[in-house]
Amino acid sequence: MHTFFSSHNLIIAAESIIMNKTRALLTSLGIVFGVASVIAMLAIGEGAQAEILEQMKLLGTNNIIVKPIIEQEESTVEAEEAEKKEKKRFSPGLTLADAYAIRRIIPHVQGVSPEIISETTFLRSGLKRTGKLIGVDTAFFHDKEFEVKEGHQFSDIHIRLHEPVCVIGHGVRTKFFSGDDPIGKKIKCGNEWLTVIGVLKERIILEKQLKDLGIRDYNLDIYTPVTTMLLKFTNRSFITEKSIRSANASYGNDEEKETNNGENNFHQLDRMIIRIDNSDYISTIADITRRMLQRRHNDVVDFEIIVPELLLQQEQRTKTIFNFVLGAIASISLLVGGIGIMNIMLASVLERTKEIGIRRAIGARRADVVTQFLSEAVAISLTGGIVGIILGVSISYGIEKFADIKTIVTMSSIMISFGVSFLVGISFGYVPAQRAAQHDPIEALRYE
Repeated sequence: MHTFFSSHNLIIAAESIIMNKTRALLTSLGIVFGVASVIAMLAIGEGAQAEILEQMKLLGTNNIIVKPIIEQEESTVEAEEAEKKEKKRFSPGLTLADAYAIRRIIPHVQGVSPEIISETTFLRSGLKRTGKLIGVDTAFFHDKEFEVKEGHQFSDIHIRLHEPVCVIGHGVRTKFFSGDDPIGKKIKCGNEWLTVIGVLKERIILEKQLKDLGIRDYNLDIYTPVTTMLLKFTNRSFITEKSIRSANASYGNDEEKETNNGENNFHQLDRMIIRIDNSDYISTIADITRRMLQRRHNDVVDFEIIVPELLLQQEQRTKTIFNFVLGAIASISLLVGGIGIMNIMLASVLERTKEIGIRRAIGARRADVVTQFLSEAVAISLTGGIVGIILGVSISYGIEKFADIKTIVTMSSIMISFGVSFLVGISFGYVPAQRAAQHDPIEALRYE
């Protein structure tokens, strides 16, 4: 008898929902929007996490970036007045010697990669375009993302002998050496010819990442030994502030001023990347580096230290808070949906009091009545959950397509949403089901 009523209860619950389709649909809307919100929220959270991991991969894990602070050029009169008020301390700026000192002295430093960046012109076989010539040393290629696909990277001999060689990016190879083996060939950079000894593996970088992270497209760069860069192309440490002021005052070269954007750059390096062997020491080594450079620069703070991992962690915390807010909104929607189910089921119990009395009179137990009404609540909730999952997935893809926000829908988020909708149905359907089961059969039969 119990088995009969258990299966029969589900049939009666399904018939009741079908007979009141509109009411069941409206009741499930809260669950639909709540579950859809959960799916979309988790998809945005997963997408944000993936973006942060991609950013860390591009910027390099366990890295510290040191960049020079470039002073704005003052007018001659202003400079003379400033010198009268206070004598400036001399600083050699960020130099190659700083990079070697950090590598030699500070523990847990795996390598220091100095970079000198120069905007110049590339020329070969009648093809010409502007690009960035980057002076680096062997430490630059230790990052797995800068893998040499063809040829080989620089050696210490190339660095010591200031040899005119280069490693080109994948985009440069495509532009200047299409259908030709670039190894051993020459390409003109500015006024100097460099021999290609290697080609970097292509790095896929989205335009949004280039903009958000402030990085350059490495595929379009040419890399030469840092010593070659200093000897043959540019060594800003030979330039003095007084010489620039004197030249500007004598010639009034407004065009040159405009080209320099009003900046006095006396730094030998444009940046250096310090690679740490353990992320636990990043903050400590960043502080040691700051104090060491400040001492080497005669207490002049003409540099800034950036720790990408800490910046990305802060960004991750911000996005986590945002996800919690979305989660709270989704929870409120589910709560409202659950209250709606309870309200409708209580009204349904009141409407079907006589039906409950008849069922009890012909042998149904209280557990059967509970099963019937609980089944209705769970069915409404699960139906809303399934529709909500479909809607949530659609919203997630819509957000990625039209709002340019990365979203990732995972199976775990779908399972969580489905489980939550099931629990909501049980939690908010139990009270009306219990109330229906408490009806006295005799009084229920008399109810009109």
